[in-house]
Amino acid sequence: MASAFEPTQFAELNELLERFVARVEQILAGNCVGVYLTGSFALGGGDAASDCDFLVVTGSAVAHDEERELRRLHEEVVDWPGYWPRNLEGSYAPKRDLQTLAALDRPWLYVDRGHREMERSAHCNTEDVRWILRERSPALAGTDAREFACAVPAELLRERMRRRIDAFVDDLLGRTSFDLSWTQRYAVETTSRMLYTLEHGEVISKRAALDWAEATLAPEWRDLVRQVRDDRFVTWNEPPRADSVERSLAFAQYGSARARSTR
Repeated sequence: MASAFEPTQFAELNELLERFVARVEQILAGNCVGVYLTGSFALGGGDAASDCDFLVVTGSAVAHDEERELRRLHEEVVDWPGYWPRNLEGSYAPKRDLQTLAALDRPWLYVDRGHREMERSAHCNTEDVRWILRERSPALAGTDAREFACAVPAELLRERMRRRIDAFVDDLLGRTSFDLSWTQRYAVETTSRMLYTLEHGEVISKRAALDWAEATLAPEWRDLVRQVRDDRFVTWNEPPRADSVERSLAFAQYGSARARSTR
């Protein structure tokens, strides 16, 4: 019998999320306010090459015994069978932090995709993730996020993107290499997303951002955008196409210049 728990179009991912949510609720018990999808699957753009971003909201800070059990859970998850357990990523956020913008960038308990070890990181405590949580995130369990998450004004999202786009290439090169096709594609996808947010004050998926970029931005970039879309399922560590890195860096510079023109 098919499960009624179908937050995504992938049966294996739905089974993983159902199992994961049950374990989280067991560990946190009454301290679990809700479990939510963020990222591409919340935005309607998740596909078989996506990771699966989550946010668990707690009523109070995660206690020592709860943290110990959550760490055990995430050490175990990556050994569950299939693609998706190694592509689950997210944070544990106290509800009170989400009720105020003053808590932006405060570190939360976080696990990166494919990792067993949890850390303290502000990775998910950003304007764009908070906007997705409140405006787009389906609750896998618990309370509707609109009941506790404060709104993120469009101008605050725009300001975040202005700061991020200026430093984007340097930040990217600090953690990866353009010898990988993934990096080349990510540079184009993310620049497109940032430019969309600057113009519209909202967040969209990578796929939707590429569609927008092809239809809206200067015609000279259409072939690059199509190449990135066509290569979506190319293995992440394959070498990039000839000349694609130079074109992607030029596109990022174009994005930065366009962003400055909006100030």
